[in-house]
Amino acid sequence: MRTIIEVPDEVIASLDQLGAREKRSRAALIRDAIDGYLRQKSLPAADAAFGLWKQQPEDGLSYQERLRGEWDDA
Repeated sequence: MRTIIEVPDEVIASLDQLGAREKRSRAALIRDAIDGYLRQKSLPAADAAFGLWKQQPEDGLSYQERLRGEWDDA
C-alpha cells in the first residue's frame, strides 16, 4: 500500500546518505524502520526485560538481599 507522509528535508538527506552507503532504496529503509518500531512497541514489557540481568556480575537475589541489608544498617 502506498501512503504519503511529510518528512523534514534533513531526514530525507540522512536517508539518502544511508541508502547510498548500504545500496538500498529510501523506501526500503523506511519500511525497515517502521517494521522495527512496530516490533519494539508490540513486545510486552516482560518479554522486553527478559534476560536484562544476565550481564550483571551479581545475581538478582544477592542484589536484593544486599540492598535490604542496607536498610537494617540504617
